[in-house]
Parts: sequence; structure tokens; C-alpha cells
Amino acid sequence: MMRPLRLFLAAFDRFIAHDGWAIASHIALSILMSLFPFLILVTGLAGVFGTENLANEVARLLLEAWPKEIAEPVANEIRSVLTAIRGDALAVGAVLSLYFASSGVESLRIGLNRAYEAYEWRAWWITRLESIGYVIAAALALIAFAFLIVLFPLGWKTMILWVPRLEPFGWVLGLGRVALASLIIAFALCTAHRLLPAGRMGWSALMPGIAFTLTFWLLGGLLFGAYLGSFAGAYVTTYAGLATAMMALVFLYVLSAIFLLGAEINGAIEDQQKPRPKLAEALSTF
Repeated sequence: MMRPLRLFLAAFDRFIAHDGWAIASHIALSILMSLFPFLILVTGLAGVFGTENLANEVARLLLEAWPKEIAEPVANEIRSVLTAIRGDALAVGAVLSLYFASSGVESLRIGLNRAYEAYEWRAWWITRLESIGYVIAAALALIAFAFLIVLFPLGWKTMILWVPRLEPFGWVLGLGRVALASLIIAFALCTAHRLLPAGRMGWSALMPGIAFTLTFWLLGGLLFGAYLGSFAGAYVTTYAGLATAMMALVFLYVLSAIFLLGAEINGAIEDQQKPRPKLAEALSTF
């Protein structure tokens, strides 16, 4: 029991030394600011493929793992924004949407480089172009996933027509959505830890931090949802019309801190596995 506790304390010390709270707030604000430009980009891409309704499915998919106290107000705001987007949104606002959406990716890169003590040697415009590439790939992948979500209920209805005994198992649809959202989150985490930092670590070295992040994201979401269920009125009283934005920002702040702690756990494990210098070598440095 003491070894995991010492590992966590070492990771937390690294978190504090690397300005983890400040970086977590930067990530939270960047993600919140990049969410709507990203969905505007998704709407434009979906319109090119003739499937504009898929943008709503993408938004629902992104918010599937959020507590409903936050997801529902944010979904309403997203719906009002997306319904106001014209068909030429991709042609007119593509550059700005890509830039602001990629800022969320860049904030994750900064946090991971701090956690892994990696020096970013590439020029800023190269990393920005790379982040834009990740944003486009994520948008296309989410459109593909949303397309599957749209098709799955149709396929399920067809299966029920052929096999009526399957009708009581309609709950499989909801379970499938949650499982797909969880799969997307896990894949995004693995991709971020593997590709974003300047220094690359092996998959086995990344798994402890990723497992920690997934576990505590789930627990954090449940606890934060229970907290909002009891004290959501305090946000309305304090922040009035900004309550929805503040609840989302605090939630993202908690998730960002957990994300950085997961990376620091990987860094702490790597520190423990490094060979320690012998006494004679250590004395020779003085």
C-alpha cells in the first residue's frame, strides 16, 4: 500500500513543481473556447457531405460522458449556435475555426511537455499545423462515428422486424452510445500521450497514467454530477447568466488536473526506473 502512495505523492510533487494548477486552468479555458469552433467546423464538413444533422449527433457524442447537469445546458447552447450556422460556414470561417479549435490541442501539448519534462524543439508553426491536422482528423472521425450512430437504430429496427424477441433489449442502444463515447475518450487519451509531447514514450510506459486518468475521470464525473445536483443553485446565485459557462469551466478544470496528474504518474514511474548514480560518481561531481 505504501508504494502506490509514495508514487502518487511523487507525482503530485511533480504536478506542483510543473505549475499543474495553472496549466490545468489554461487547458480548461482552451478546451471550452475551442469546443464551439470545433463544432462549427464539424457542421461545415458535415454539410459538404450532405449530412448536416450529423453535427448534432457529434455534439451529443462529445457530451455523452459529461454529467447531465452540465451536458444539458451546454447542449442547448450548442444547438442554438449550430442552427444559426449557414451552409457556407466551412468556406467562410474554416481558418478561424481551425485555429481556435487547435488551441485546445496546443494546451494539451504544453501540459504533457511539462509533465514529461520534454523540450519542444520544433517551430511554433509546425506544432500548430500538426494540431490543425489532429483537429481535422478528429472532426472526420467523429462524423464517421455519428454516421454509425444514426444507422444503428435503423439497423436495430430492421432486426426487430426479423426477430421480434429482440425488442425488450432496446437498452442496448443506450449502452452502445456510452461504450462508443468511452472508446473515443480512451483512444483520444492514448493518442495525446503518444503523439503530442516532444519526447515519445513507449505504450507500456504510458498505460499507468492513462488508466489513472480514465478511472478518476469516471469518478470525478459522478462526484461532480452529484455535487451539482445539490448545489447547482449556488452557481446561478453567484454567476447569474454565466452559470452554465462557469459550471462547464470548473468541470473541465477538474478533468484537466486529473489528466496532468496521470501524465505526472508516468513521469514519476520513469524517474524511479532510471539507474541511480553510484556513490563515487555522485561525489565526483562536487
